Amino acid sequence: MLSFPAPDFARVAQWIRAFASGAKGRRFDPCRGYHLPQFPLHNIMSPELLNQNDDRRTILVVDDFDDTRLLLRTWLRKKGYQVVEAENGNEAIAKARDLKPDLIIMDVEMPELDGLSATREIRTLKNSAELPIVAVSAYGADLFREQALAAGCNDYMSTPFEPDELEKLIQSLLK
Repeated sequence: MLSFPAPDFARVAQWIRAFASGAKGRRFDPCRGYHLPQFPLHNIMSPELLNQNDDRRTILVVDDFDDTRLLLRTWLRKKGYQVVEAENGNEAIAKARDLKPDLIIMDVEMPELDGLSATREIRTLKNSAELPIVAVSAYGADLFREQALAAGCNDYMSTPFEPDELEKLIQSLLK
């Protein structure tokens, strides 16, 4: 039987207030100290579902915060995309090489290997020149945009962002 920790309603309310306020430039982590359980797919999905051919476009979401990955994964799946996740730049490089996603959403600030260094490394992989990479960060300064573009990202978005803006950007990059 799976068990989950009881929800911390104060933390959830704080998370909702932070998103509702649209506080640009601040990094808020409602799950600090919490880790979402990881389940192997073969334990929760039937073999038929795991082996089916999937024509959906694949997006690799790279972020060190569980809550950000959860939010993006949920939203992107609702929009019809297949989503793969990585927690840091090293995982992103391995998954970009092995899984060949159609687009990468890359956080800039991460432990182990930051998003810009990971982007530079991904650009050295075979057949990655056309792979769209969108850098995202809570730091909205023009300097970060310039650094992201110089590292090989196709575009940059500061968080929090409007879902419609991200959707338009993804659609334009996947054409």
